[in-house]
Amino acid sequence: MTDHQTVSTETVARGPDISVVVPCYNESENVAPLVKALEQALAGRRWEVIFVDDNSPDHTSQRVRDLARNNACVRGICRIGRRGLSSAVIEGALSSSAQVVAVMDGDLQHDESRLGALIDAVLNNTCDVAVGSRHVEGGNNAGLANAWRHALSDGGIWLAQCFLPVKLTDPMSGFFALRQETFAAIAPRLSGTGFKILLDLLLSAAKPLRVQEVPCGFRPRVAGESKLDALVMLQFGALLLDKFAKGWVPLRFVAFCMVGLAGVGTNLAVMQCARLVGAHFSMAQAIGTVAAMILNFFLDNNFTYRDRRLRGWACMRGLVLFMLVCSVGALADVGIARMIYGQNHMPNEASLAGAILAVVWNYAMSSTVVWRS
Repeated sequence: MTDHQTVSTETVARGPDISVVVPCYNESENVAPLVKALEQALAGRRWEVIFVDDNSPDHTSQRVRDLARNNACVRGICRIGRRGLSSAVIEGALSSSAQVVAVMDGDLQHDESRLGALIDAVLNNTCDVAVGSRHVEGGNNAGLANAWRHALSDGGIWLAQCFLPVKLTDPMSGFFALRQETFAAIAPRLSGTGFKILLDLLLSAAKPLRVQEVPCGFRPRVAGESKLDALVMLQFGALLLDKFAKGWVPLRFVAFCMVGLAGVGTNLAVMQCARLVGAHFSMAQAIGTVAAMILNFFLDNNFTYRDRRLRGWACMRGLVLFMLVCSVGALADVGIARMIYGQNHMPNEASLAGAILAVVWNYAMSSTVVWRS
């Protein structure tokens, strides 16, 4: 047996020390370049890369399979019927038996040459989590495409820092490493929703984690398109509310209520506009209610139930079901409010009780009928 064969057999027998988890969606053009970059960055180490793909229509999973047939360092998980970066990272990390799990995006924007520094910081026990930071000396944020994305990122960082139990300049980073056993211990408390898994980890740990920041660059995207948008930031805000409530209120319910508030504002605005053009109050109220239902449906479809998003004819069917569900909720709201008011003649309490019942009904039926998993 040659020396090369001995090393190969040992590598297969012992398995990797490092798993690089890459959540991806529509990143087929980036798979091969990323594997090549990791081969250079992790040369001399036992490693694997785990691509977790949400059944991308651009056949990302097939690209991963093609590479994996000839490269034992490449693995893939194709998820069908599930969406979301955080939940993808959780599944990938929990599938690993390596000592260290590193997380990075599949868009080639993270500087893979900094992986060694992140991994060594964890292996040397100088920290629990090593974070690739754009905001320490030596790091840069050049890859953000425009001023709008810079504003979203900076606003998110400021807000996250208000909640974090540790000092961190870049809590929005998606490039970090930690021991697999640390991840597995925190995993049962993770919300698994949204795009900011690092923030979820830091806020879900039983005690504050030791954090070390490693400067890294953030490159411009080469292929594919960015997933950072206003809806992602809304999910980020909902995550913070969920952690602030200590998990007592489901994150999806928090998001549903936030969308509901947007609907209330829309209802009032449309009603006033209708009255300005001469509509009777009842007609104006009906128009405002329908407009609010339509807005709420599309916000919930793209935000609250993003992982179960309806498309095409399923979306139109969902809209009809959603409006029926909300109509029943509105009738229940009025009925309960009248009943309670008849008992104690306290209008505020009666109205609040009716509204709470309607929200709970709408959420329960939306989750089980309109966007059933």
